[in-house]
Amino acid sequence: MDPQQELFTELLLKIKELGYDVYDGFLPPEGTPYPFVYLADVRQSDHANKTAVFGNVYTTIHVWSNNPKRRGEVSAFLLDIKTLCRKIEHTKNFAWMLVNVNQRILPDNTTKEPLLHGVLEVEFKFS
Repeated sequence: MDPQQELFTELLLKIKELGYDVYDGFLPPEGTPYPFVYLADVRQSDHANKTAVFGNVYTTIHVWSNNPKRRGEVSAFLLDIKTLCRKIEHTKNFAWMLVNVNQRILPDNTTKEPLLHGVLEVEFKFS
């Protein structure tokens, strides 16, 4: 399996185990209850030698909440996901190390109701 797909699948399953509604491929339909997690873009940069492939995988994870007065709730969701990411060390075919996490929480007015939007940009090394 491609490294980025293997990591994506691991993230999807582990975030669901935390009890969050997780969507990928497309945002959920209007009327989906908040909060929810959306696994967005994934980018891979890899190199190969005679016996192995190694490199980096970058992914963006979004969290939306419809209660802007409960910013701490979004922050806690993001912390749960970051903690999960830090615990990923191996999948079936690869070893992983979390290298970098960028986190943002921002207001979102793309719907009729005000939202809070949390964004995690995570970078993993794989070998």
